[in-house]
Amino acid sequence: MLTAETRLVGLIGDPVSHSLSPRMQNAAFAARGLDWAYVPLRVAAARLEEAVTGLVALDFAGANVTIPHKTAVVAFCDELDQVAERAGSVNTLVVRDGRVLGSSTDGPAVVGLVDAAGASVLVLGAGGGAQAVATSLLDAGAEALSVAARDTERAHALAARLRTLFPERKVDAGEEWPPATPATLVVNATPIRDELPVELEGARQVVDLAYNANRSPTALVEAAREAGCERVVDGVDVLIAQGAASFERWTEVPAPLEVMRSAVGR
Repeated sequence: MLTAETRLVGLIGDPVSHSLSPRMQNAAFAARGLDWAYVPLRVAAARLEEAVTGLVALDFAGANVTIPHKTAVVAFCDELDQVAERAGSVNTLVVRDGRVLGSSTDGPAVVGLVDAAGASVLVLGAGGGAQAVATSLLDAGAEALSVAARDTERAHALAARLRTLFPERKVDAGEEWPPATPATLVVNATPIRDELPVELEGARQVVDLAYNANRSPTALVEAAREAGCERVVDGVDVLIAQGAASFERWTEVPAPLEVMRSAVGR
């Protein structure tokens, strides 16, 4: 039950109706005995700055940020942590003393679920999630990385950014969609769920940031399991990992991981 003392946390995105985050985060708040509530907030791109300002005005504790706002929201943060600054992407806002602090838990979440050292990586997509994950995988020792997206201009822009950060690594962008670039680690950072965005020949690890609200496997996850990939990480796994890190930034208490997993059917 909401009270006059309830602290609010939002989910800023468009769309947000499919998200499992409210279920997961509200279960976590209850498990820790916190009078907090997590609410979805559908925000159009043109209203993003107003939405972030509104978090401060309404005394929200913070928010998650999802598609399509993860890069645009950077401009409306008063401060970025080191991970968000390197990634140029934010998925977690913390409001303290009237200031908005931007963080990114997407990349570290994925790095914690795979073996990035020495991997050749194919990242599908060129948005904020792709940017965050690609940066963290290269930070974690990926040997080479290729970006593929329907919008080849955005793919080349992301690759150029990554080459600036990692001049010693092999980073490029593909010219075709769907891509045919071989890789040992494939990451889908697009919203594609119902069709296979890439063939998995040679892939040993597959990560899909997308997930179905009913927790059924996406086409990519299903294909990776059928192909016998050594490690298959679905979007719900990533959701739990990045959500736990966000929870701890807002509340400054340990996240109840088992409760969060149970809340989303894990």
